[in-house]
Amino acid sequence: MVMKNHTKARLQAGETVVGCFVRYPVGTLAEFVALAGWDFLVLDAEHGSLQPGDVEDLSRACELHGVTPIVRVTTNEPSTILRFLDAGAHGLQVPWVNSAAEAEAAVNSTKYQPQGSRGLAATRSARFGVPESIGAYTRRANAETLVVVQVETADGVANVDELAHVEGVDVVFIGPTDLAHSLGQVGNASHPEVQTAMDRVAEAVLAAGKALGIFVSNPTEATAWKERGARYLTTGVEPLLRNSMANYLRTVRNTGGETE
Repeated sequence: MVMKNHTKARLQAGETVVGCFVRYPVGTLAEFVALAGWDFLVLDAEHGSLQPGDVEDLSRACELHGVTPIVRVTTNEPSTILRFLDAGAHGLQVPWVNSAAEAEAAVNSTKYQPQGSRGLAATRSARFGVPESIGAYTRRANAETLVVVQVETADGVANVDELAHVEGVDVVFIGPTDLAHSLGQVGNASHPEVQTAMDRVAEAVLAAGKALGIFVSNPTEATAWKERGARYLTTGVEPLLRNSMANYLRTVRNTGGETE
């Protein structure tokens, strides 16, 4: 049967969840990261080399430790979404969603009838049809699968009110890097224009009663966005390693009067 989606349940209860992006097809790495105690991992096929078979193995690594596997797909296409979800991810994260119609398309590709038109087979997501009937599986999958849509362009910001009200969307996620790029502020998410756009998204999402998500690079950013209402907080393996290694090297090299 479909496993309980604890991340979705906590969001529905008004709680905050914390996750980490992993984009490498290494099950041992995913398992190690999961052991740290994250609520969920985002298995990143958009900015990584992950294929559906990789997501299948990484999802198993997450499930071993009660961590929710969520896959960020490459594109908002039914055939792409189908293959990644069939691999066993418990949630879908869709990049570059710019309108309510595109958000509706993502939901439609994620849900089975009568809520959507996702293709149906006895795949790993259905536990190969062994523990329960296919009909029972589809009902549970519709209830348990988390849907996250990313707003990361000027068009997405302009359409965020309608987008945030789409039924079936659980989280509206701000992508700061691409949003800054779209607004002509490449690499400068702290620019006032970008911050104003992110505030606009946050206000619309909270008004719609959806969970607000965002990618952050460090605990200070995470805390600030939590105070601004974000409840789906993510970072990546790379920022964590980069910051930790830089701090380690700085500390060790400065010990005993040495200089970098």
